[in-house]
Amino acid sequence: MSRIGIAVDSDLLKRFDRSIAKRGYTNRSEAFRDLIRDRLVAEQTAEPDAIAVGTITLIYDHHAHGVSEKLTELQHANHELVVSTSHAHLDHDSCLEVLIVHGRAAHVRQFADRLIALKGVQHGRLVTTAPQRVSKNGHPHKQSD
Repeated sequence: MSRIGIAVDSDLLKRFDRSIAKRGYTNRSEAFRDLIRDRLVAEQTAEPDAIAVGTITLIYDHHAHGVSEKLTELQHANHELVVSTSHAHLDHDSCLEVLIVHGRAAHVRQFADRLIALKGVQHGRLVTTAPQRVSKNGHPHKQSD
């Protein structure tokens, strides 16, 4: 473990302390480590050939003409990216679908964009992260910090 010192504006530090307290952090160090990890993961997954894992969350109107079929077609056409899906009926009209995906970051982003852009999808979001280590076949391996 390395120790560092940083200078932070007092008002900014107070706001940061309030923010991390709300999230349940017991000290600044872990909060700073999480911020650094998040920045590094964002940079890593910005690389088109990096391996990314994540979720695509979609809310759509299942009454919209053909949206369910188009979502299924796109998932089958990109089956190598889709690890798993979960579907929930939110109300009479709305469905929630969550896809767990992994693959090259650029392919995952393009796939998510195509799903989110479908007519009938009311909202969608891609959240990506990166495994610490990746095997030769591109599958993530868990590695502790």
